[in-house]
Amino acid sequence: MNTNRAFLLIATLALGICCRAATLPDACGDDSVRFDVKTLKHQAPPPAPAAAMAQIVFVENFEQNQGLFCIECKVTTRVGVDGHWVGADYGNSYIVDNVAPGEHHLCVDWQSAMPKMRQKVGLLSLTAAPGQVYYAEIKVRMIQYDNTTERRLVLEPLDNDEGKYLVKITPLAKAASKK
Repeated sequence: MNTNRAFLLIATLALGICCRAATLPDACGDDSVRFDVKTLKHQAPPPAPAAAMAQIVFVENFEQNQGLFCIECKVTTRVGVDGHWVGADYGNSYIVDNVAPGEHHLCVDWQSAMPKMRQKVGLLSLTAAPGQVYYAEIKVRMIQYDNTTERRLVLEPLDNDEGKYLVKITPLAKAASKK
């Protein structure tokens, strides 16, 4: 009987450690929020922001070396602005968010059941001006080196010309919050 209680206690503790919410930076959103994402090819470029607003376009660029067998390669990447999730993308895709002018703190993270993957976070700050469009690249990198795999998530500003081009060749992501 004591063995069963000890096993139950250990199993409960292990489950709690495995499934507890990740501690995310303030720029991200609530870790319990999950998204289902669909990608839509051949969409018109997003319309310009209203004169009093700015626009941030997040473009994901997934990099994987040949021969890497990966269960979670095309990951859902949640996108946060100022502490709230504004959507998510999946694989090579993009999302658009309109923001008020001023300072903004951006976050991307992997939506994953695997604790090690949930720790992958990219951050970027920017000061948005009215009527301007800003492009940010979400770099998802999975590269195999001998016996180890590098898994990185980076958020970096993109040149406007490159951002416009990537939007033309990349599907739009439409995310819906899971209930």
